[in-house]
Amino acid sequence: MTKLRVTDAILKQVEKPARYIGNEVNSIIKDKDSIDIRFAFCFPDVYEVGMSHLGMQILYYFLNERKDTYCERVFAPWTDMEEKMRENNINLFALESQDEVKGFDFIGFTLQYEMSYTNVINLIDLAGISPWSKERKEEDPIICAGGPCAYNPEPLADFIDFFYIGEGEASLNKVLDIYKEHKKNGGSKKEFLEKLLDIEGIYVPAFYEVKYKDNGIIESFLPTHKNAKSKIKKQIIKDPNQSFYPSKLILPWVQTVHDRVNLEIFRGCIRGCRFCHAGFVYRPVREKSKEVLIEQAKKLLKNTGYDEISLSSLSTSDYSEFESFSQELLQTCKDAKVNISLPSLRIDKFSIDLMSNIQKVRKSSLTFAPEAGSQRLRNVINKGITEEDILKGSKLAFEGGWDRIKLYFMIGLPTETEEDIIAIKELADKILDTFYSIPKENRARNAKVVVSSSCFVPKPFTPFQWEAQNTYEEFMDKQQFLKKVIKRKGIQYNYHDAILSSLEGMLARGDRRVGKVIYYAWKFGAKFDSWTEKFNMAHWEKAFEKSKIEPAFYANRKREYDEILPWDHIWVGVSKSFLIKEHQKALEEKTTPNCREKCQVCGATIFQGGVCYEGTN
Repeated sequence: MTKLRVTDAILKQVEKPARYIGNEVNSIIKDKDSIDIRFAFCFPDVYEVGMSHLGMQILYYFLNERKDTYCERVFAPWTDMEEKMRENNINLFALESQDEVKGFDFIGFTLQYEMSYTNVINLIDLAGISPWSKERKEEDPIICAGGPCAYNPEPLADFIDFFYIGEGEASLNKVLDIYKEHKKNGGSKKEFLEKLLDIEGIYVPAFYEVKYKDNGIIESFLPTHKNAKSKIKKQIIKDPNQSFYPSKLILPWVQTVHDRVNLEIFRGCIRGCRFCHAGFVYRPVREKSKEVLIEQAKKLLKNTGYDEISLSSLSTSDYSEFESFSQELLQTCKDAKVNISLPSLRIDKFSIDLMSNIQKVRKSSLTFAPEAGSQRLRNVINKGITEEDILKGSKLAFEGGWDRIKLYFMIGLPTETEEDIIAIKELADKILDTFYSIPKENRARNAKVVVSSSCFVPKPFTPFQWEAQNTYEEFMDKQQFLKKVIKRKGIQYNYHDAILSSLEGMLARGDRRVGKVIYYAWKFGAKFDSWTEKFNMAHWEKAFEKSKIEPAFYANRKREYDEILPWDHIWVGVSKSFLIKEHQKALEEKTTPNCREKCQVCGATIFQGGVCYEGTN
């Protein structure tokens, strides 16, 4: 295998050379002569972003548990490094061995956000491999992908050999077992992909054909191979207490986005917020016991030396043993002088006792996510909290000594009106009024309420998957309007240009034809599109023109219930009939109880694992 080590001379010419050298504490080095499978785990963003991702750390150690497999990490080189690599004919390489990934058996991408798609193509090209799967050679690595964006695989279907749908710990070993035997006995890449059709959760795009109507809507989506399944069923781990979880983490050379221990406490969510992709595709809820969590926390803190731990889940305060677990974790962290970082909490579950106890270790700002300013719109999205909950939680926070509260909202939600936008400003006012209603001796001197808004993007497998997204102009007008009405000292409003959200909306619900747009955008220079300083809309505008694709068809068009959606062949367990029912309830401004209060029979029992409430209410 060709080894092209990056020279010191090159590293001295680039920003953050430590991104490319490997050999970090807790990284794994194996004897390459004693393994059968080489797997390049590729995160299509820079080192410090990818190294912050818990899923990558889990699968890195999970795959390396196999004695026959060597999993190495690959990240997107920053533009200065890529320039030097292309100048010096250095192909994409893995950190651990510095070997070219072109000689590996697999290159596996994790798809965490749609705006990384041009980086995926760029990295395949930088490896010296054709981005188009149909043009690749027999000796080229098999290119696969998974992650949350893989639940609509179609925009990248022409570039990826197979997609893994679901949680990697569940069935990746089956894939590698089949490959090891296949490699030993010889055989073509196509024959291996055919063998994968027998594994649940594997989608091989080459074995499916899409036809379109004259109006651009999908006419049919059918398998072309006798063993190709009409529905690809996602794979999950059923018991997180028994599943693999690393006892250590790689310690990066440079500070990462989340430079701390991440402790995953459960998967899935009981809430059913109608905008939330993760809340539906990660069902059912599967919790770890508090005993397992405390043991994992102790091992990770001991093996990393971090002074901060963050709890990872979609809704941390919904953990059924949260009160007792948090008290035990607080004591553990207090003894070790470790700070606990809580993610965005549901304000209706907020605990003044927990807040005060955390403050004793180290104080930090608090973040709440009401998502909408008015109760009407919170009912539409099924947020499940009232203004009374929000103000009560804010008061508890202020009385506990906090003087800074961050509030997250979304602009452009279905049925949104001008009154709903004004309600964001009014809610921020009421929260600040709550602070000043507390006697001076019982609160901080001053308070700040930070209002942040993102732009709503309809996602697959949510009740809003049929909704039209706001146009770029509508988003910007609404944000400017909110900025204009927020005038009060003590309230700060932050927002971003909506152009990335508009593109994300097109990619999130795209079909195979969108692949040409991504390819041409990359050819015209698009990469690191999620980075403001690197994004250039001109690349995408030229790509739309070149590919003759109209972005409004994907982003700003309302779908009918009987339309074939590009992701209909993926089965996440939540039925389409349930999503339709939820969409109709949203339009009627009706809420749905969370799973623990009353089961709605969403379909998640198909997985026969996890905490599922179907038929129990």
